[in-house]
Amino acid sequence: MIPFISQLPKDEEITWITALNQALPDENIVAFSEVNPAEKKHCQLAIVANPNTELLAEFENLTWLHSVWAGVEHLMMSLANSPIDVVRLIDPTLSRAMSEAVLAWNLYLHRDMPRYAKQQKNKHWQQHQLVPASERRIGILGLGALGQASAKQLQQNGFKVMGWSRTAKKIANISSYTGNKGLAEMVAQSDILVCLLPLTPATRGMVNEELLAQLPQGSAVINFARGGIINTDELLNALNSHHLSHAVLDVFEHEPLNANSELWHHPDITILPHISAPTNLNSACKIVAKNIMSFRATGQIPKAVSKVNGY
Repeated sequence: MIPFISQLPKDEEITWITALNQALPDENIVAFSEVNPAEKKHCQLAIVANPNTELLAEFENLTWLHSVWAGVEHLMMSLANSPIDVVRLIDPTLSRAMSEAVLAWNLYLHRDMPRYAKQQKNKHWQQHQLVPASERRIGILGLGALGQASAKQLQQNGFKVMGWSRTAKKIANISSYTGNKGLAEMVAQSDILVCLLPLTPATRGMVNEELLAQLPQGSAVINFARGGIINTDELLNALNSHHLSHAVLDVFEHEPLNANSELWHHPDITILPHISAPTNLNSACKIVAKNIMSFRATGQIPKAVSKVNGY
């Protein structure tokens, strides 16, 4: 028996459990509420979707969790001192979806869509000079699976692409930076800065007043990572002073975004409801199933998230 532990709406949880049982016909995946105390003692692993981590204490022999999400920062913070390993979803389908979103919204900014939307609202007809893609410099914070796929997609569409990561990466035709000096060097050249970093203690609030000030005048920011990476008040200051021209925000500290948030009404902010790279049910279940079948065959837990780095 494998418990599925989540805070999803009941109908969505049932959909996941049904799909996982179809992908794992030799297993029995059930909702947390259906596992009795005696059965909990025999559970080695659980499948989770942003669970209430307090419930995990009821499984005294739990050794690892498989998340059906790629983002596991809340789990990592809650389990920092726990021996339980966390395996996150690594799905090429997710990477493709993210690279599409990154391309789409960079094109939105590159082709001056926010400016033309304002002109339409004011019934103002004016053409502006088009900057060639080869002259538009895009910096990506985070060169993991999502960052690399996005960088390649942008590069294939003619943009000048750079990327920063904690450890050096080698990607053809894409400049790679690392360390504080490399971060400052890349940011200073970025007409559009795309955030695809995991949220960890080291990255929380990383996009702050100091970093934003290093961006060129009139540059823009896209955040498809986690809300906690950007200092919202300092981002607003940079927009209100017109140092930044626009921000596309898909993620927030608290979701859904509060209806009273001033972000909704800011003329230079585009709000998205966390849609940049949704988990694909079918591909996610296949990947989770493959990892669990491998564990049953070998006893080896799939590669887990580092408790030190948070990813």
